[in-house]
Amino acid sequence: MTAGAAPAGAGVPAADREKGAVRTALAGLTTRGRSFLAAGAAAAVCAYVLGQGDLLRVGLLLAVLPLVCTVVLYRTRYRVAGSRRLSPGRVPAGSESRVHLRIDNVSRLHTGLLMLQDRVPYVLGPRPRFVLDRVEAGGRREVSYRVRSDLRGRYPLGPLQLRLTDPFGMCELTRSFSTYDTLTVIPRVTPLPPVRLSGEAAGYGDGRQRSLALAGEDDVIPRGYRHGDDLRRVHWRSTARYGELMVRREEQPQRARCTVLLDTRGVAHQGAGPDSAFEWAVSGAASALVHMLERGYSVRLLTDTGNSVPGEGSDGFAGASQESADAAGLMMDTLAVIDHSDGAGLSPAYDVLRGGNEGLLLAFLGDLDEEQAAVVARMRQRSGAAVAFVLDSTAWVRGEGPSPQLDARLRMLREAGWTAVGVPPGADLGALWRDADRQRTSAGPAPMGGTTTGGWG
Repeated sequence: MTAGAAPAGAGVPAADREKGAVRTALAGLTTRGRSFLAAGAAAAVCAYVLGQGDLLRVGLLLAVLPLVCTVVLYRTRYRVAGSRRLSPGRVPAGSESRVHLRIDNVSRLHTGLLMLQDRVPYVLGPRPRFVLDRVEAGGRREVSYRVRSDLRGRYPLGPLQLRLTDPFGMCELTRSFSTYDTLTVIPRVTPLPPVRLSGEAAGYGDGRQRSLALAGEDDVIPRGYRHGDDLRRVHWRSTARYGELMVRREEQPQRARCTVLLDTRGVAHQGAGPDSAFEWAVSGAASALVHMLERGYSVRLLTDTGNSVPGEGSDGFAGASQESADAAGLMMDTLAVIDHSDGAGLSPAYDVLRGGNEGLLLAFLGDLDEEQAAVVARMRQRSGAAVAFVLDSTAWVRGEGPSPQLDARLRMLREAGWTAVGVPPGADLGALWRDADRQRTSAGPAPMGGTTTGGWG
């Protein structure tokens, strides 16, 4: 049988391989096969003691039958090809994905009864098993099953296994394919209302975005002349320097930027499971990323460790283009497997933001002490508008109301110009999104961050 796996005895002497093959074949005897073998041996012993020739023949028949079935089954070389397809391969937590299995008999012989099973992690549900009747030469069988997980992550599926059995049910042998597939369970994404939060820095928001759709800034690095370029864009200084005609690059459209900051510090989050504060923060960050990309922003994901996604390639942001779909997938894949960090502070993230011109800053923060709250407060100076969703993980674990410490941290952030919202246990992100809009509207322009105009439409 062709199962896509390497030979079990590669690199082992032939005699040892034969012994191992015999042990493997005999280990595949079913309860029925072992019972027949034991009954045959008992009958042969009784026939010898009692001198009954007929009983000896019956005993030999009972003992030989399972052995013959084992040899025939082991020597049978089915050529079977298997494949697996996930639909879809990336699902939100709590949603289902369907796994399609396909078995093709590529030999000229029909198969016997086959039991097909696929290995899946226990968090995705029970191990699926299917019984397939004989598959004719060149035939095909397709089956499917569903998997579901409330926990985000990347889960391997496979290898696919086929269990062969003889017509009498005396022996069963298992053959495994070698290929795996991976199911990615991403965080839940909550649809967010299209609010307008006033107080965003000049150059960001709907008005700025509309104007940049028509114009941008020239790239100061010239390029070689191409047929059809406007001669008015010839860069004469570079032409004289390089000895060939050089032109200024076309205007590059700019887009509003948004940085989503996720606090993953282990010391800032208590509890575990799909209903924990940390999982809420991860889901909130995923929802914000999707929402801002849909609004046409250039977005990046930043963690407390200073790592950013999609990366540090031109400016580290994913724009609203065909490539942004890949970048969005990369950010969601990162959130699917993100875990607590060992860091104790948010200074690495602040260092990344020190360059300024970061646009809108959305932060999902865990427990903050006074020192870390001061670090977050200084981040406001590096962004246009800043919104923080601050969780009190102790309240989430105990099911209590907000602590006085959380109120003090929120007040500290608001005085620094943040729109700071406390997150009670089990809160709805869409409602908090509107609360942030109302808070910013009632508070008026922020005291820090420069000129204010527009919003985060």
